[in-house]
Amino acid sequence: MRTPDIFIKATGRFLPETVSVEWAVEQGHYPARDAELHELGGVAVAGDTPAPDMALWAAQEALKRCGHRPEDLDLLLYVNSWHQGPDGWQPQYYLQRLLVGGDVLSVNVQHGCNGMFSAMELAAAHLQAGPGPRSALVVASDNFGTPLMNRWTMGAGYIAGDGASAVVLTTDPGFARLLAVGSVAVPDAEQMHRGSEPLFPPGPTIGRAVDFTARNDSFREQALSQGMGTGVLMQVHQRTLELVDRTLSEAGITLGDVWRVAYMNFSREIVEQRCMAALGLPMSISTWEFGRTLGHVGASDQIVSLDELVTTGELRPGDHMLLLGMGPGVTLSCAVVKVVTPPPWSD
Repeated sequence: MRTPDIFIKATGRFLPETVSVEWAVEQGHYPARDAELHELGGVAVAGDTPAPDMALWAAQEALKRCGHRPEDLDLLLYVNSWHQGPDGWQPQYYLQRLLVGGDVLSVNVQHGCNGMFSAMELAAAHLQAGPGPRSALVVASDNFGTPLMNRWTMGAGYIAGDGASAVVLTTDPGFARLLAVGSVAVPDAEQMHRGSEPLFPPGPTIGRAVDFTARNDSFREQALSQGMGTGVLMQVHQRTLELVDRTLSEAGITLGDVWRVAYMNFSREIVEQRCMAALGLPMSISTWEFGRTLGHVGASDQIVSLDELVTTGELRPGDHMLLLGMGPGVTLSCAVVKVVTPPPWSD
């Protein structure tokens, strides 16, 4: 989706202290073989800090950076991949009470690891629909350190990290433009993140732990038994290329104009094979070196990387950044951002 006249006014993040992969291997949490194979460096661990608190701190940082008054927001979208608090309660209202007030439409977006992409797309459409200057706060947060989630082994090629990210989108000029954002689905891969688990009763209600590795293995076995082989994975690959081509075209640029690429904070081989090599781009322009120190921070990977690059000045006026992700569904999401001016808080 083209997003003309949608600006990024500010970004924000909250990342707790990290622990090293070496420590995890010594403690028996992470296999030494995986440490050597995947080349991950560490992971952000929030301990007992609630995810909504991290979301609040990231949002406060973003609003403070751009001088935007919380009560002037038109929309709040809260993204999460994992449980946030008591069942039957929704976390966006925590920020509504403590930050933005009651006149702002606040909605919880649960779209897995691609939630920030879909939330930005929804926010852009909302902003474009109304008259005059408008603004939206999009925030994501997760703390995976719970009994039903083993962050070290939940999936092949990544470690789950805790943290939060925030973006203030406006129709007023900001330091960057959101040129395009969009998603596509590969329905044939729906079972990839479900495996053979029953739909009812839901796993958390009966204490079943999350194990995406086992689910993926089950999906592959079933696909092979049905004669599907690697066909679904090829669909994911092809749809990824099509999505990137479409989003770049909507943004009015080509792949040669892309200065940096943010993918999910996965292992080196996954980032290289699924993203960089697939696009014909070198790993040197990816954010993998930064992401490998944090773990896979739910829906926040790409925004945290964007925040890091603009804060340190590695993204400068005129530079384009490609953000790309994959989530359960299977959904594939992409966005293009162009830096217009140095952000006020940058180094």
